[in-house]
Amino acid sequence: MKHAFPEDELRPLTCGPLTRDRENPAHIEVNDVLGNYSLTLIDSLSTLAILASSPPPNEVRRGKNKALKEFQDGVSLLVEYYGDGTEGPRGQGKKARGFDLDSKVQVFETVIRGVGGLVSAHLFAVGDLPIRGYEPAVDARYGEGAIPWNNGMIYDGQLLRLALDLATRLLPAFYTPTGLPYPRVNLRRGVYFYPNSPLNTDAEHGQCRSTPPPSVEITETCSAGAGSLVLEFSTLSRLTGDHRFEIAAKNAFWAVWDRRSNAGLIGSGIDAETGQWVTPFTGIGAGIDSFFEYALKSHILLSGLPKSYSNGDIGSSSQFLATWQDAHTAIKRHVYRSSVYQHPHYIQVDLYTGAMRAFWVDSLSAYYPGLLTLAGELDEAIETHLLYTALWTRYSALPERWSTATGNIEHGLRWWGGRPEFIESTWYLYRATKDPWYLHVGEMALRDIKRRCWTKCGWAGLQDVRSGEKSDRMESFFLGETAKYLFLLFDPTHPLNSLDAPFVFTTEGHPLIIPSRLRRPAKPSSEGRAAAPFAEPAARSPVCPRPPPLLPLSISPTAARDDVFHAASLARLHLMPSIETLDSPLVEFNADHPTISLSDLQSPSNYTYYPWTLPPEYVPNNAMSAKMATRMTFDLSFPTSPDQMHLNLGALQRVGDGILVNSMSGLKLGMVREYDVSARPGSASLEDAFRIHSVSNVGLGRDEKVFMERDMVAKFNPVDPYFTRIRDMQTLDLFIDVPPLETAKEHLAAEPTPGSSRNVTDQVVILADGFELNVPMKVPDDPSLFSSIVADLRSMLADSVAAVIAPTHSPIATSPIQRMLIPGTLPTGPGAAPLPDLNDLNPAYSEDEPLPWKTIYIADEACDEKLPKHVPRDHQILVIKRGGCSFSQKLRNIPSFAPSSKSLQLVIVVSWPEHDDLSTPSSHPLDSARRSQQMKRHQETFFIQPLLEEKQLTPGGVARPNGIPMIMVGGGDETMKMLERARGVGVRRRWFFLSQGIRIGNLIVL
Repeated sequence: MKHAFPEDELRPLTCGPLTRDRENPAHIEVNDVLGNYSLTLIDSLSTLAILASSPPPNEVRRGKNKALKEFQDGVSLLVEYYGDGTEGPRGQGKKARGFDLDSKVQVFETVIRGVGGLVSAHLFAVGDLPIRGYEPAVDARYGEGAIPWNNGMIYDGQLLRLALDLATRLLPAFYTPTGLPYPRVNLRRGVYFYPNSPLNTDAEHGQCRSTPPPSVEITETCSAGAGSLVLEFSTLSRLTGDHRFEIAAKNAFWAVWDRRSNAGLIGSGIDAETGQWVTPFTGIGAGIDSFFEYALKSHILLSGLPKSYSNGDIGSSSQFLATWQDAHTAIKRHVYRSSVYQHPHYIQVDLYTGAMRAFWVDSLSAYYPGLLTLAGELDEAIETHLLYTALWTRYSALPERWSTATGNIEHGLRWWGGRPEFIESTWYLYRATKDPWYLHVGEMALRDIKRRCWTKCGWAGLQDVRSGEKSDRMESFFLGETAKYLFLLFDPTHPLNSLDAPFVFTTEGHPLIIPSRLRRPAKPSSEGRAAAPFAEPAARSPVCPRPPPLLPLSISPTAARDDVFHAASLARLHLMPSIETLDSPLVEFNADHPTISLSDLQSPSNYTYYPWTLPPEYVPNNAMSAKMATRMTFDLSFPTSPDQMHLNLGALQRVGDGILVNSMSGLKLGMVREYDVSARPGSASLEDAFRIHSVSNVGLGRDEKVFMERDMVAKFNPVDPYFTRIRDMQTLDLFIDVPPLETAKEHLAAEPTPGSSRNVTDQVVILADGFELNVPMKVPDDPSLFSSIVADLRSMLADSVAAVIAPTHSPIATSPIQRMLIPGTLPTGPGAAPLPDLNDLNPAYSEDEPLPWKTIYIADEACDEKLPKHVPRDHQILVIKRGGCSFSQKLRNIPSFAPSSKSLQLVIVVSWPEHDDLSTPSSHPLDSARRSQQMKRHQETFFIQPLLEEKQLTPGGVARPNGIPMIMVGGGDETMKMLERARGVGVRRRWFFLSQGIRIGNLIVL
């Protein structure tokens, strides 16, 4: 067959076996995978078993099944060289006893290729996974569970025992302080090259006692490598009854997930000894990919199983599902770029903030549409798969990295080693939609691989997808995955395509299932690393969506999509030259399809007609492309102040959830207009808003905010069309002055009786050693109750006396009063009353600027009966719990009163978590040491407004001449405790900013 790139033949191929680089042990690209244990054979056994279900018609007529014979012969050959996994003479093979080899290998690759391949082949051999026409019959004459084969072998679990031997040799890597496995292990000598391993701390008996360790091995592993072992190890544990593997794998998985950032993201590199992230970038591809895959697939594999361990479950099916759902939510929020970015795709972002860090897409990430399909996220899967299809059309393969920004291959990573991820996703999507589009995508990939990668001795990878230069290497995963998914794509009747059971394909393409006979609780093991019990997550029941419907007079819903050209445009297919050349794949296609001419297939000018095997009739005659999204971006710059002409190094300060701007002199804000700027659970999204994506070239994540002091921005022109200040009519800030938590008053007012007021007198409490504390409190009538309170107070302060009392044993000095800030919402409806007209408040406490309202009354829900008459007359603040009745009914139970500066000024309704998703308030004042925590509280802005459905009435049913202002705050018990010991209360209006009449969603004014 003619090659598309004749120069490919200039690169010689040795056609020799690929072996370990013994001269250069640091050559990990080869040595990590090749453990000198017949890797390609082990990785290909499950593929042979799958091929055995669909023998060619001529073999069926002759009663033969070549693939089944090759599968059984491969198992026999493996046992011949490595033994049968027993301790006796049969356990010694021609090459080794089991995997007793002096080979340092990567734990992850050995598990997914070696252990996974052996376990999967065992499941096929005993009939737990189906092979059409193969019905294994146990013959007790040869031993328990023995199955005689036509090639003379008696199969009695040799593969499972070999898998147990191999996995046991990997266990030393899991002896780390974090539960994260070391990245490498020697199959014979363990982890002697990791001096900090607990196995090596004993100089006399440790693993490195006889051989001095070489140069220190790196301890960095990846999230995929540490967290993608659950499927293989859990299946092995259930089949053998040895639960060390399942425990180790699950502990490693949770060790990765527990270290996710506040944005819900995990990184690619993590240190196995310290548990610290090594790199700050993250995405969905290399180094991370299979962690997400195993979160969902572990849910499937373990579904229907009881909890694993009586001493505390370390990973049930529902827990893995909840992890996948949380992980996907974070990816959708930070990594995913929706259709407003030309066409949906995934980028590289900052691990901690979600800010954009790189634009490249790697070939490994092509697995994600398939995973989304398995999870029922069909729309996202279809649209993102289009880009990978367009890229394959452009390069006749997928380069290792490609940049959405430049449209070119990234950093010279131009090879394709035969990776299966794109084809895997194509198979999943076809199974879910039955859309023939995906059969033609698979045909395109098959034909491209056939004409570019076939050699006389196997299937080579591509060293350069542009020129077609071959690499002198065939990866084991080409036979283990790529060929397997292509075969399943074109054999719809295959048993695995209709198997109604919780089976999964591992990240190496090996089918696994826990047989129904073993689906019972596992016994606890004394070995392994114990984990704390996990709380069962709240059930979420996703429903598998229906496939896209056919449009009238169309064949393929995907071919009729109005964003097909969007993906082609992002892949720059419209810039590619004409494909009507002798080297074009269409020439080959035309030769095999004489009824279709090149003129039928050609695009008006370029490759935008894709995949190139798609018949013309699949595209509707009146097909139209939707308008491509254009994102409005601009920079908003502020002039440099005359007194700040020099470089202001302290102008920006990174805080917990964004950037604090300390000076607007020379400030530049990068603005982008987009939808769903601040959507988060429990809040309403801003449908159309600007987002500040950078501050003076410092990138921001989607959830990061820009904070500015209001005094700093007040001097700017409020009518500037690019920066207009508007008063917020929905939200506001509630300030509370409270004494520090360490004072006695905190404890004495911890559980006040509803209906009590805050009139206090001073009492002296003796703490210890004669020290006295003046405690403002209301003395209870019962002296015994006072004694009990004092005793509790002493107990509470016992652990902190040393920190409070000066070394000279001087009397205790109380800390300054702290000013707390809680975001609140204003009511809406006919009964809403305006707030009192007050001056702007300073967020920092000062004795010279106290809060205006001092007297506070704590009520309950105020639903059953009206409050005492003195409450609104003598108290400026009334605190009521939410619930029990409507907001209007609560206000109706407040007696009439004559307005004055000392009477009721504000009703505060406190909401609890069970009422809604309102945030908890900050428990720290707005000072420099705790500013980041306060920033987070600002971010949690309420969007739930109380509804006062009727005009305010008195208890007698008469309309109030002066409505009572009301606000609602969250925080439940924490907020109530602060209000109970408050020395003052005040409110402050909020501002938001518009640019050209559109709100800037992530700009917060303090």
